[in-house]
Amino acid sequence: MSARDVIKETNPAFYERYSRIEDSDEFWEFIIKPLRQSIRVNTLKAPLEVVVERLSEEFELEPIPWVKEGFFINVDSLAKIPEHGLGVVFGQEASSMIPPVVLDPKPGELVLDMAAAPGSKTGQIAQYMENEGCIIANDPQISRANVLMANLNRMGVLIARVTIRDGASFARFENTFDRVLLDAPCSSVGMIRKRWKFLTEWREKAVIRYMNIQKRLILAGYRALKPGGVMVYSTCTIDPLENEEVVDYLLRKTDAKLEKIDLQVKTSEPVLEWEGKEYSEDLKKALRIHPNDNDTEAFFIAKIVKPGDGGE
Repeated sequence: MSARDVIKETNPAFYERYSRIEDSDEFWEFIIKPLRQSIRVNTLKAPLEVVVERLSEEFELEPIPWVKEGFFINVDSLAKIPEHGLGVVFGQEASSMIPPVVLDPKPGELVLDMAAAPGSKTGQIAQYMENEGCIIANDPQISRANVLMANLNRMGVLIARVTIRDGASFARFENTFDRVLLDAPCSSVGMIRKRWKFLTEWREKAVIRYMNIQKRLILAGYRALKPGGVMVYSTCTIDPLENEEVVDYLLRKTDAKLEKIDLQVKTSEPVLEWEGKEYSEDLKKALRIHPNDNDTEAFFIAKIVKPGDGGE
């Protein structure tokens, strides 16, 4: 049975909706094909070259083209890597390493990570900041915040303050943060490769529920961003309502601008028209990554700047 048929049978509404975005056999195959294992070397704990040299004695490492600390690795369980238990390497999906690279935080800055758990991106941000400055790492659920704290400890992150609140409440800190990451809660279509339930449990009404949360969060995050600051909006889904629609909403409601992202990563065409609604041509500057583009999770990443002082 082909991947297409499996998906069609498992969740017909899912198949019908996303065949309107892409309908190649390869696309359906990669939506459900198991993910390659990838790791990020945590330079807060050890120099990159030293770790790579050590791991290469035992494993095959394939560099991830868009992040110099990232590698695909031929191991079925990270428990087999002693460095993993020590936080010297961290298991992180290859495309999920893109948002912190695009955010490009600098040592000494004040950064907001609005939906931070389980913390892989927070740790990556801290390593680019060289543990200098401050990261407010937020998650509204206490159980997820506990996992976040455990992971930040393991990675040796010293500059994070974990908060447990609705991300939208950060709107009150107007023009405060140098950089904001909103890696938004979403319908997780990209993660079907990790967990089958994201296909079986997928419903269109959940997509709409997430879209409404995302719109609230993106407005709050943008408000909290300093003029001249950078905000990255990302999701691990392919639904236009959670991607182009949300960013288009921000562009219409505020003075936000999109900046082109220049990375060595293959991408798919942006969706500029969906269900009779047209989106800003500026969305061509965002990255829409389908699973078959680079053999990774699906991802969407937009780089947003707030006009004003101290621009890049």
